[in-house]
Amino acid sequence: MIAQNVLDEQMKACTQLVGEGSAKAIHGLAQMVGREIQVSAFNARRVPVNQAADLVGGSEALALGVYLGVTGCATGHMFMIYKPETALALADLLMGNPVGTTKSMAEMEESALGEVGNIMASGFLNSISDATGLTFQPTPPAVMLDMAGAILDVAMASILEESDQALVVETNFTTEDRQISGTLLIMPSPDLLQVLLKHIDKGR
Repeated sequence: MIAQNVLDEQMKACTQLVGEGSAKAIHGLAQMVGREIQVSAFNARRVPVNQAADLVGGSEALALGVYLGVTGCATGHMFMIYKPETALALADLLMGNPVGTTKSMAEMEESALGEVGNIMASGFLNSISDATGLTFQPTPPAVMLDMAGAILDVAMASILEESDQALVVETNFTTEDRQISGTLLIMPSPDLLQVLLKHIDKGR
């Protein structure tokens, strides 16, 4: 396991790039839907990996997750994870429907949410690439409607081998007629954290 003081420094380094990356991700979403989107609340913090599911109601709570791997100069895991009612509201936004139109997730809605994950992950990783001069890409998105614990299992096992912490970004954003809250879980590998830490150190 990574020493706690090293982990603290790594997470601090990563967090310094989170704000800009998240802003670029939201901008990409705004372009996708063709509407102005304002970030009404933003919070980045570190949580134990095995407690990440608590952010959406616990490991047995139903959630919709969009998973993307991180490839390139380092590896990692990214999730967009929503409570079901939030996913339905986001689907309405994406498809230009009035609030409350979408009652269940079908293939079209899941595809739209997967594209949101791709756009937001690409925006986030492009921001990191611009800051570090290194190349990162997301893998194709996988959309899962399942218990939160099962969704997160795809990354937790590998992350827990070397780290017990995840960087979590909680974002509320609004359009002129609705507000949507979501949780972006960033689970970088130790390799990715080291890359970001080295970049921050060079800038000091």
